[in-house]
Amino acid sequence: MKPEIILVVDDEPRILDIVCAYLEKEGYQTRRATRGQEALEIFQEEEIALVILDLMLPDLTGEEICRQIRLKNSTPILMLTAKVDRDSIVQGLNLGADDYVTKPFDGKILVARVKALLRRQSNQAIPAEQFVFSGGHLEVDLDRKTASRFGLPLTLTPMEFEILGLMARHPGRLFSREELIMRAIGYDYDGSDRTIDVHIKNIRQKIDDPTHKYIRTVYGLGYRFEGGSQ
Repeated sequence: MKPEIILVVDDEPRILDIVCAYLEKEGYQTRRATRGQEALEIFQEEEIALVILDLMLPDLTGEEICRQIRLKNSTPILMLTAKVDRDSIVQGLNLGADDYVTKPFDGKILVARVKALLRRQSNQAIPAEQFVFSGGHLEVDLDRKTASRFGLPLTLTPMEFEILGLMARHPGRLFSREELIMRAIGYDYDGSDRTIDVHIKNIRQKIDDPTHKYIRTVYGLGYRFEGGSQ
């Protein structure tokens, strides 16, 4: 089986050396870029399985690279950044990044995040419009726009179903409130992003999720659907 290729984008050679060493030790091939335009050229020329992306680059910003990749491609993007403020992280996630790791970082944790994203991408490669969690405790049918608990239909509002369906389609992915609004409610929504909190609360009640084993709150960032795993 051909090793997966990971593109690492950072303007610090020392960071590139460290990240690539960890990845190559795990059997991945790596490609390096120190500038944004160089990264986009490599991405277009090669079959890249995942991108590790610094946000502060000398030419294009990491956010712009993420935006350009997301226009045509769903390849996983992991932000590796010294920006630790909430707004920067939320902006990156809104543009389509799948996860983030802040500098300084633990190499083993970085590799674990990479493996998790690649597993998730592999699972999503199989088209599926019906999702079953916890042995039937929760079922979500995107074709019929229905959800059930132990076979009994749930009465979800259209907005609640859009949110649940979006998160169920991408288990493990972190969604900011802003992204849930844009993708489930619509770009023309001009209300408070805290409206999402109310919808999430209602969904949890209806799917019987008092301990948040399905929908986890990531404080300060948003929500992640865990599929019932503890």
